[in-house]
Amino acid sequence: MIKLRIVLLWVFGLGMLGTARAQGRVSGVVLDSATQKPLSFASVFLANTTLGATTTEQGQFEFPRVPAGTYDLVGSYVGYRLGKQSITVGVGAAKQEVTLRLGSSGATLGEVVVSANPHREEDYKKFTDFFLGESTFSRQCHITNPKDVVVYTNDSTHELTASARNFVQVENQALGYRLKYFGMFFTYNTDDESITFNGLPVFEEMTPRDEAQRQQWDANRVTAYIGSFPHFLRSVYTNTLRANNFLTQQVRLTPNPRFVRLSQLRKRPAGSLTAAEQDSLARLGSVAPAFATLFPAARPIDSLRRVSDDGRVFLRFTGELQVAHFGEAPDPQYDAPMATLGPEPRRQPYPAQREVSRLRLQAHEAEIRPNGSLRDPLAVSTGEYWGFEKIGEFLPLDYQPPATADKAGPGK
Repeated sequence: MIKLRIVLLWVFGLGMLGTARAQGRVSGVVLDSATQKPLSFASVFLANTTLGATTTEQGQFEFPRVPAGTYDLVGSYVGYRLGKQSITVGVGAAKQEVTLRLGSSGATLGEVVVSANPHREEDYKKFTDFFLGESTFSRQCHITNPKDVVVYTNDSTHELTASARNFVQVENQALGYRLKYFGMFFTYNTDDESITFNGLPVFEEMTPRDEAQRQQWDANRVTAYIGSFPHFLRSVYTNTLRANNFLTQQVRLTPNPRFVRLSQLRKRPAGSLTAAEQDSLARLGSVAPAFATLFPAARPIDSLRRVSDDGRVFLRFTGELQVAHFGEAPDPQYDAPMATLGPEPRRQPYPAQREVSRLRLQAHEAEIRPNGSLRDPLAVSTGEYWGFEKIGEFLPLDYQPPATADKAGPGK
């Protein structure tokens, strides 16, 4: 079994807008939480979108056209902690008035203060490889404020962590976005090869140097969207998996008793292991934690989606879910073997071009919002091909693909 390279983000992987053309208005004021005085020229944005604004001298802001959906409204001001409030913009809803109160960022008792200390070059290189990714698009991304990033390796917990006091800024020359990741905190665990990071990103459209670059960015954005995790979530919500060239298969996991025994050896005190036990422990990394059994039959939509009486949609399955998307060749930089789909159907074999990913629920189920995002992104982990796609393929929530994008590829 190939281990899941778990990628968990606060709002990473949020999908398309379910009611793309419906819009509402959001306005409000940003205040100092202690004095209740307005904060002039504060930054306000809807996390994971290209929608941002600056407050007036009276601390006021307005977003006149916000696509329907649920967002994190975030306020940022130098010397203050981030302020965040969840808002829902409904179809035909009245204009929303929001008050964001920001507290001083002065250190309090027990608070860990992030400062821009020098880090080891090898640690920073590991962080950028895991955070930005290694895809063709990721290789066209770079962090523009590396001195603001603190990277540290904890030998006792086997974790590499990275954070920034304000934000991490990334320029994506492949998609034409400048991304500011506020409150970013990243960890990579060498034991299980899991990646976890959260934060509140905002996108800014970059200016193309000419028409050719604009068209290339448009084409690259479609490529990033087709077959992506956000594309899958939207297809689950709208019950269009097959029409959008997705195949879902059940994977049953059986714990590997040898891995369990070796894991117990690792917990033993240093110096208490025999030579034979030390040799066994050295081979732990090559032992799979579980055996995976693939059931090749396509899963019906009702086996992985639950619709509640009030119309809410939930992603729900047991074990792991294998998801294949047909019609697009994998990135040339993806060098891992693509997972098998089992015996090919005789009448209509699967298309040769495919990308295969794995999903695992961290909770019983995960709610999918009408805009195609997860209410709790930490409830799902992704692996294999989706684990390979990272910042290089990261699109804002308000990205609108061409009308033909959902139907692209063979096998309709």
